[in-house]
Amino acid sequence: MIGKKIRIERIIDRITGKSVIVPMDHGVSIGPVEGIIEMTSTINEVAKGGANAVLMHKGMVREGHRGYGNDIGLIIHLSASTSLGQDPDHKVLVTSVEKAIKLGADAVSVHVNVGSEREPEMLIKLGSISEICDDWGMPLIAMMYPRGRKIVDEHDSDVVKLAARAGAELGADIIKTNYTGDPDSFKEVINGCPVPVVIAGGPKVETDQELLEMVKDSVEVGGAGVAIGRNIFQAKSPARTTQAISEIVHQQLEVEEALKILQG
Repeated sequence: MIGKKIRIERIIDRITGKSVIVPMDHGVSIGPVEGIIEMTSTINEVAKGGANAVLMHKGMVREGHRGYGNDIGLIIHLSASTSLGQDPDHKVLVTSVEKAIKLGADAVSVHVNVGSEREPEMLIKLGSISEICDDWGMPLIAMMYPRGRKIVDEHDSDVVKLAARAGAELGADIIKTNYTGDPDSFKEVINGCPVPVVIAGGPKVETDQELLEMVKDSVEVGGAGVAIGRNIFQAKSPARTTQAISEIVHQQLEVEEALKILQG
């Protein structure tokens, strides 16, 4: 497993044990939205801001990773669906671990919607991919989201901690899931999951302070960092937003001080 250990240090800081990941896989699900229309400059911005890794689909690797500027970890997303599909919650595999290795990936990710009508198929794929990742020494991030007809609140700690634990049980090395809204309930998620948990950013938040407080609260109770997309790449300054978040995650900076970074 030495290969997995070496690769995981390219996406998780070996000193802090935490990570700032910027997912930029949204082009498949919702199209070329602001911030990822031209990805090269955005990747450069978040790299300058101190992000540990970016996450993207295989076809976008040539659009900015790397060959210039600050280095940054690369995570290839293996699953996808579009918002136009009959069942957008059903994520299918669109590439392989072996292809990710050929592209130079430091890790791969798989998306599972726990509670979806197609949950069984997605769990089978997650379990299979985790075994392939072990064979190749490739770190696996499982995006575990509670979504489906039985899910009343996707941020409820009971469903979030079940989703997170399921991902760990099936072999993921890192879990990405929803923040539960407050530190006490999120600590339940952390306590119930034996692998690092990073929080998703979700839809664009209303204020910078709201975003930074969510980051701060999550890491203070044991969260392993963030995997935030739109709230970074659609920010006024992706570099400064990434820096502010990174300082909170890795240096325990207070929210008030982080806000000053955003003000330039």
